[in-house]
Amino acid sequence: MALANVLDLGHTVLIKSITFHPKALAFIRSQSPPIKREIGETLRDVQKGIHLGLPLSRPMPAVASGVHELRVRSATTAVRVFYITKLADTILVFHGFHKKTQKTPTHEIAVGQQRLKEVLHGHI
Repeated sequence: MALANVLDLGHTVLIKSITFHPKALAFIRSQSPPIKREIGETLRDVQKGIHLGLPLSRPMPAVASGVHELRVRSATTAVRVFYITKLADTILVFHGFHKKTQKTPTHEIAVGQQRLKEVLHGHI
């Protein structure tokens, strides 16, 4: 199990590791510093086991059971990052995209499903 003990304000907190699909990591790295910072800070909360709700995150059962969508917005863009926490030893971040419409495009859901399968079946 890839859990680490971290001292946080006098309390021991179990922190899950994060595994990134290479394309999701490349997408995150391509974002502006404020967007990257917000993604990083929010994923750190997820690592600590903090349950996020709207407006930061929401379930995405259309992708797969247990998948959530991290929601980050700036004045000029809306970014979404798919992740799953139900794995025993890691948080898996597997897809990111710029959201341009109210509804999540079916293409982005399909890409997310494919990337999740790639990682879970060891093809990445």
